[in-house]
Amino acid sequence: MPVTLARSRLLTIAVALGAIALVAVLYGISRLTVHAPLKPPASLARLVMADRARPVADVAFEGPGGKRLTLGEFRGRYVLLNLWATWCAPCVRELPALAALEQRVPQGRLSVVAVDVGRGTISDAAQFLKSHGAEKLDVYVDPDIALMRAFGAYGLPLSVLIDPEGREIARAVGPADWSAKDSVRYFERLTAAKS
Repeated sequence: MPVTLARSRLLTIAVALGAIALVAVLYGISRLTVHAPLKPPASLARLVMADRARPVADVAFEGPGGKRLTLGEFRGRYVLLNLWATWCAPCVRELPALAALEQRVPQGRLSVVAVDVGRGTISDAAQFLKSHGAEKLDVYVDPDIALMRAFGAYGLPLSVLIDPEGREIARAVGPADWSAKDSVRYFERLTAAKS
């Protein structure tokens, strides 16, 4: 009997240790992410990744031809939403870089949605973009500044990176070097992961 009792205790201890090890392994696996977020390069130092992806508000604004749009219409691809105004010097300086970024990332994988929140018209914004070397950007305006309110923008420019599911994954407060080689490479890699 004593030998059987000792074996029984050893077996109980072994099962308990096995269960503890299994729980530890499963807990460790659950803490890992399958796809670690791609870290922005130094040229995009202002682009800060969100702790967790958050759904964005489906706020209406005007697009090409005065058509009412929402961010939901861009689902299925990455969106770099940029809020700017004609009176914002840093905004104006980064507009050509945003246009260059959109031209360099393969079509359909990234939409740069640069929205004039300065209360102008589509025509005003189109002329302004053309006169500042950013005519390749589609023209968007938000004269009601609904996007500024929805994203809690207290200063301009504000850029919000939105994933294909319509969730904010990063934000840049202030201008960034969007067309630098490593910036373009970052967006090429980020958007290729979706494909």
